[in-house]
Amino acid sequence: MSPVPGADPRPPGVLAHPTTPRSLRVHDAALRAATELLAEGGLPAATMDAVVTRSGVSKATLYKHWPSRTALAAEAFGLRTAGAAPPPDTGSARGDLTEQVRRVGAFCAGVDGRVFAQLLAACVTDPCAGAYFRAFCLAARREAVAELWRRAVRRGEAAPGVAADTATDVLLGALVLRLMAGHAALGPGEADRIADAALNGLLTAPGS
Repeated sequence: MSPVPGADPRPPGVLAHPTTPRSLRVHDAALRAATELLAEGGLPAATMDAVVTRSGVSKATLYKHWPSRTALAAEAFGLRTAGAAPPPDTGSARGDLTEQVRRVGAFCAGVDGRVFAQLLAACVTDPCAGAYFRAFCLAARREAVAELWRRAVRRGEAAPGVAADTATDVLLGALVLRLMAGHAALGPGEADRIADAALNGLLTAPGS
């Protein structure tokens, strides 16, 4: 498994990627084992002991590469799932952003969404893993929406005063809340309604 392109030096809180051949082999073996375990049983299955058994890498060595098992799992999961399709280009900002919300909604509704939710929840009690989750599980997805927003601003189709980060949070936040709380569905119809509400605004214009 290769590091995220352009990610080294890695973000604050993420240990430097190994450079020696032996360290790279150990790192990749552990990531492969964690990836397999996550696919088989989610985060509960990807314990350090299970990774040791599957990979043959000692626990002491694992802790030299990752501060916790959630950090290891987040990197493994992110490297496997971050290779998304190119951002949509439907010809309009509304079409692009709606399609991207649909894609993220489909991801959240699938098997990988369950593991994503487990990792996010685990980071609440394992703050060291948060940097790994943001770097490997969130950054690429957020950047995809942010680039669509910047494209919309360049085309004159979006409010230039709204920062890309803010637009991303508004468009994706409801999906993550539904994933974590389970209070509402995450099908394509719901994704369209969330996108419509975000893009149209929730209140009527004064005097309308």
